[in-house]
Amino acid sequence: MAGSVDHSSGENEQNPQNERQIHKVGVPPRQNLYKEFASTVKETLFADDPLRPFKDQPRSRKFILGVQTIFPIFDWGRSYNLHKFRGDLISGLTIASLCIPQDIGYSKLANLAPQYGLYSSFVPPLIYAFMGSSRDIAIGPVAVVSLLLGTLIQNEIDPTKNPDEYLRLTFTATFFAGITQATLGFFRLGFLIDFLSHAAVVGFMGGAAITIALQQLKGFLGIKKFTKKSDIISVMRSIISSAHHGWNWQTILIGASFLGFLLFAKYIGKKNRKFFWVPAIAPLISVILSTFFVFITRAEKKGVQIVNHIEKGINPSSVSQIYFTGDYLLKGVKIGIVAGMIALTEAIAIGRTFAAMKDYQIDGNKEMVALGAMNIVGSMTSCYVATGSFSRSAVNYMAGCKTAVSNIVMSCVVFLTLEFITPLFKYTPNAILSSIIISAVISLIDFEAAILIWKIDKFDFIACMGAFVGVIFISVEMGLLIAVTISFAKILLQVTRPRTAILGKVPRTTVYRNILQYPEATKVPGILIVRVDSAIYFSNSNYIKERILRWLTDEEERLKAAYLPRIQYLIVEMSPVTDIDTSGINAFQELHRSLQKRDVQLVLANPGPVVMDKLHASNFTDLIGENKIFLTVADAVCSCSPKLVEEA
Repeated sequence: MAGSVDHSSGENEQNPQNERQIHKVGVPPRQNLYKEFASTVKETLFADDPLRPFKDQPRSRKFILGVQTIFPIFDWGRSYNLHKFRGDLISGLTIASLCIPQDIGYSKLANLAPQYGLYSSFVPPLIYAFMGSSRDIAIGPVAVVSLLLGTLIQNEIDPTKNPDEYLRLTFTATFFAGITQATLGFFRLGFLIDFLSHAAVVGFMGGAAITIALQQLKGFLGIKKFTKKSDIISVMRSIISSAHHGWNWQTILIGASFLGFLLFAKYIGKKNRKFFWVPAIAPLISVILSTFFVFITRAEKKGVQIVNHIEKGINPSSVSQIYFTGDYLLKGVKIGIVAGMIALTEAIAIGRTFAAMKDYQIDGNKEMVALGAMNIVGSMTSCYVATGSFSRSAVNYMAGCKTAVSNIVMSCVVFLTLEFITPLFKYTPNAILSSIIISAVISLIDFEAAILIWKIDKFDFIACMGAFVGVIFISVEMGLLIAVTISFAKILLQVTRPRTAILGKVPRTTVYRNILQYPEATKVPGILIVRVDSAIYFSNSNYIKERILRWLTDEEERLKAAYLPRIQYLIVEMSPVTDIDTSGINAFQELHRSLQKRDVQLVLANPGPVVMDKLHASNFTDLIGENKIFLTVADAVCSCSPKLVEEA
């Protein structure tokens, strides 16, 4: 009976002939303890029922399904054809033209040599293509994670004084970022990343984008001595102090010219989706033109800083460089966990966005395992943390990619670049890399999302701005900590201070609703109806009890002042109460005793099956009486005040 409890508080009770028919709330049959525990674990960790395809399959088929689960390429690869390859080839070449100049720039954000950015767009995309479930995501280094790694590792080791130790700690952090991601996916703990709210992510990304753009002013203005701090005050002080003698006008001319070109290309791409390829190839064109310009004018001799040497050849092994012992091990674990979680949040959000646009499903836990595996392998092949890039994924999507083969195509182009083309980047000016990064991160500042957050939820906006201000004025890690803290504070506030409402009767119906939402709803004389809009646990049970008594006190004072009949019944509408624990039941027992002293009868309406089971197990139903628990508020009112109902 309880399984079919109506949570609409009497919406189906509008037939006057049924108005006098009082239904009792059924008690669900007692569940086996093992079955109850197994059901809870399944809903918590295996809500998507991942083992369903294996049911009633022969052993050989189960083996094939297992391989396809770990490596989805063996599933969708069976239907792969020339038409799909054509789309993947075009999109792969397009994102390769975007990723090569970006990777060289992003490696500088991480305080690494340029080739490490290219390494990270060679091996990780290959691993992801075999293990990932998203068709659209483009893998490689991203600005925010590069900045985060660069900032956190720089706090431990100076990259200029100890470059070898810095590089080793980078690989160690990447290894443990992969371990973190794969562990979360394997143990199906992906829901943990949801604790970082959308609002906090918007603020963090916006703050990180401004921080990255300000950091790029070093290369953009040709400044040689620049602060290692990332906060806006230190950066602006460094820029202003070097204005008279540290700026290079040739560098500024190159940077400003090509930044204008890149922004114009982006504008064309946004204006007409047919020209999506224009902003995609604009960075590579900028690199080619600026490199040629510097080479023929010998601008490096006039103070224009250039990339100089990029190591030729594919990724060397870095297994022996990972710290598995010593002082830097724990530091690598700490940095890896932070970077891994941020990379995971970004990749899953991107994957879900494009999956929704193409109407297919991605498995979040599989994605985590795939991302973790690619970063573990990447850490052993001289890569730093790679994840899904929004700008590249958007280009990949618009270029018509069909599968993850576009990542393989991109990886092949990067391989050819590493083998044959890297010497040509020797004269590439740092200013053009700064311009490419500035134009890329501008899109991370989402003003529309911030305005929408303000309109919808002011507390969310505080979380958004807290993360934003923290990143800009303090540091990236502090902004992240503020984002997580405010997200948890919101959860705690909602759990510990749930909403309650006074219900009234909507005219000409037997429906009872919040009197603030429905001003025309009228209170029932002699009865106070309160709805609790939350599960009742130890964290909020005392507050709920006190809030209900405060509602009662306020109502009694109002009635006394107006010389109206006092309250005789307190009806608690429990439709939204999905669960209750021992503290919640104790709070109701205390509420019952307090009401008895006031000569007010406690009545419950529409407790769900889980709540009803626990009320029976605790003998609370015997305490207040089985006849004081009703299926709907209308039934409770009908029973408590039959004369009033007849008159109505």
